[in-house]
Amino acid sequence: MPQRIPRRRSSAVQITGTDLGFSGSGTPLDELHPSAASCVITTDSEARLVSQASAVESIELRTYVFLDSLQPQLAAYMGTVSQGFLPIPGDACLWLEVSPGMAVHRVTDIALKASTVRLGQMVVERAFGSLALYHRDQSNVLHSGDVVLEAIGSSVDQRTRCSVTWTEVIRAITPDHAVLINRQNRRGSMIQAGMSMYILETEPAGYVLLAANEAEKASNITVVDVKAVGAFGRLTLAGWEGDVNEAASAAMRSVEQINRRAR
Repeated sequence: MPQRIPRRRSSAVQITGTDLGFSGSGTPLDELHPSAASCVITTDSEARLVSQASAVESIELRTYVFLDSLQPQLAAYMGTVSQGFLPIPGDACLWLEVSPGMAVHRVTDIALKASTVRLGQMVVERAFGSLALYHRDQSNVLHSGDVVLEAIGSSVDQRTRCSVTWTEVIRAITPDHAVLINRQNRRGSMIQAGMSMYILETEPAGYVLLAANEAEKASNITVVDVKAVGAFGRLTLAGWEGDVNEAASAAMRSVEQINRRAR
């Protein structure tokens, strides 16, 4: 008679939303991979990735920017580049940038399941990933941010400091210069010859959003360009000289506030 092959004992593990204490072989996970013990996975297809658990805790928080009330021009500009839900003036906004880039999918999933925020933008690059969350109620946006921070084991104080790599006010811009800028930046407003122009470059990129929002609150300026993704963020504002000076001061104060919080 053929010998009966004993069936391998299966682990009584519920995959979805359950703390896993055993691998498929019945061996405790903490013996195989100490960092994999008590991990939580969300779908059956992720069971094979149990040995790579706790990867969420290795996500680096590069940028955490909370905008209490989107100003009209910045909201309109963000709407031109948004692939998701469109922001409207007065919405609260949370901009997060994480590393590595693919981790932004996990962060997005956590944030959207935590509250009723809407996803306005998600950019996945090789090194960095960014997302924008909107809601009329500030508490919803802040709650999603808190849940994300807890999930990745980070805090606002641990975000990357803001480095200003360039800042300058160019006064009475020439017609040729104005025309070229307007042709290069088609999503924002146009700059007119004779206006002054304020430019700011930061690392990480997302901090230019806070600078732009605070500058628009403080002064009557024109938002020409706001690039908040990539290795560096770039902000271009225009207006008459006194207005631009005031906007530049407000933008730099917001950057200094970020670094004071990050100490």
